[in-house]
Amino acid sequence: MVYFFVGLGGVAGSLLRYFLSILTVHFWGKEFPIGTLFINLTGSFLLGWMTNSLVVPKKLHPYLLTALTTGVIGSYTTFSTFCYETVHLFETRKYIFGLLYIVISFFGGLFFVKAGKKIGEIGK
Repeated sequence: MVYFFVGLGGVAGSLLRYFLSILTVHFWGKEFPIGTLFINLTGSFLLGWMTNSLVVPKKLHPYLLTALTTGVIGSYTTFSTFCYETVHLFETRKYIFGLLYIVISFFGGLFFVKAGKKIGEIGK
């Protein structure tokens, strides 16, 4: 049953992301990825907020919590999870792991984007 709720939350999160992306391009243009920046920053805020205000105190049913965090926020953005986990590493004084996570995530992300683009060019 939890899979159903996560899927439902995923639909909601991805539709919200798509809507906000279109809206920001309409108002601000395509010069700077303000839509993605807005989505990633708000997603980070929402995951942090939900974790501390809903998940930890267990204010909602576990299925609903999973639907909100993994489903909605997970499909809205995965950057929020990255930020939350990084903050958690630093809060638990795992500074080396925190720095490693940032460096590997950033440069690894750039590498895989470039690799994906190169592989995508092969079929052209």
